[in-house]
Amino acid sequence: DKWLWHARFFKSRSLAASACAGPMRLNGQPVAKPSQPVRPGDVVTFVQARDVRVVRVRAPGLRRGPASEAQALYDDLSPAAAAPPSGEPLAQPGGRPTGKARRALDALRDGEG
Repeated sequence: DKWLWHARFFKSRSLAASACAGPMRLNGQPVAKPSQPVRPGDVVTFVQARDVRVVRVRAPGLRRGPASEAQALYDDLSPAAAAPPSGEPLAQPGGRPTGKARRALDALRDGEG
């Protein structure tokens, strides 16, 4: 949990610890405890905001520094995020229906269609 917090994957250490309690793996093996140490070359797999993150540890973090320093602690091996479905955009509501459209909707609801 401490390394995940140093690498700025989570805003607080308690969030990182709760992520370690979930489906987290270190080199393909389930993590037994949140304070398990990581070494350079280890592969860490965890869930973050419904996305599966796979990272390789480059260096152990000694402090929670700026983002540029945190990005030097790991290599991101995560699969590319699924692209949203392309095609026609979803229909946008047109606002308030006109009198003719409202009568047609009422007729459809009442079964006079």
